[in-house]
Amino acid sequence: MKDAFMSLESIGVRVDHRGKVRETVDLGDHLWIVTTDRISAFDCVMPEGLTGKGVLLNQLASFWFRGLGRFLPTHFVSADDADLPAPVAAHRDRLHGRWMLVRKAERLPIECVVRRYLTGSGWSEYRETGTVCGIRLPEGLEEFERLPQPTFTPTTKEEVGHDRPMTPDHARSLLGAETAGQIERLSIEIYERAAEYALARGIVIADTKFEFGRIDGRLSLIDEALTPDSSRFWTRASLENRPAGWRGPVSLDKQYVRDYLKTVDWNREPPAPPLPPDVEAEALVRYQRACDSLTEGRAAPAWGGPL
Repeated sequence: MKDAFMSLESIGVRVDHRGKVRETVDLGDHLWIVTTDRISAFDCVMPEGLTGKGVLLNQLASFWFRGLGRFLPTHFVSADDADLPAPVAAHRDRLHGRWMLVRKAERLPIECVVRRYLTGSGWSEYRETGTVCGIRLPEGLEEFERLPQPTFTPTTKEEVGHDRPMTPDHARSLLGAETAGQIERLSIEIYERAAEYALARGIVIADTKFEFGRIDGRLSLIDEALTPDSSRFWTRASLENRPAGWRGPVSLDKQYVRDYLKTVDWNREPPAPPLPPDVEAEALVRYQRACDSLTEGRAAPAWGGPL
């Protein structure tokens, strides 16, 4: 897509860390995180971005951080233009809506995945072994079926390549029983509150992932939260109303792009193939729909009680 924002380097800003989608500038005690329009699938970045996708992701993550910050520590400080770092203020228009200022954290080396529905890699494993990340599930479950309870299935956090599943026991051995127990409890509680909020607005959060770190010794939610890049969002109507020939719920996340890529001759190694214009356009529509459904005309969620 034309005019996609692909990198801070395009406006002459030095980047300290470049992820698949986000770029980070180290400001000392704080980090400045900019969400580009890049899109990745199967751990490969597509050659072109989706114009405006970074703004949607950043605005939705900021929305959740503002709400969750009332009840647990997070790294979020601001996403207001008045707080844009001085050296890049000249690029205010180009950067509007796609950045956040956060406190620097000591990152825990795992990703905290919460699953409520049987899909994706969890479904693939279940068909073979009856387990998800080594956790035994009831027999006879079907794809897209709701699990008996939210299930915590952490993974490793890899700088290069695929994250690898780990069992909760492995997480405890890596982090210690107390910390592992805390992040499991927090991950499930955050998921449950967010899922209830989203369901009332027509979206099912099938699964999601969180990251945690320590800021001044306090366990804090960091990175991003509850976006179409880090979650599976389904429309509630398409999950509940299943006509003849139903093949699955309508996704409002990057599963749409994954599904397209499964139809082309590609070995899932770089370089990734370009996305056709109609696929790019439809993917962006789905991201927009998710963001609008969750945030439009609303303040950050006002849940009761600390997590």
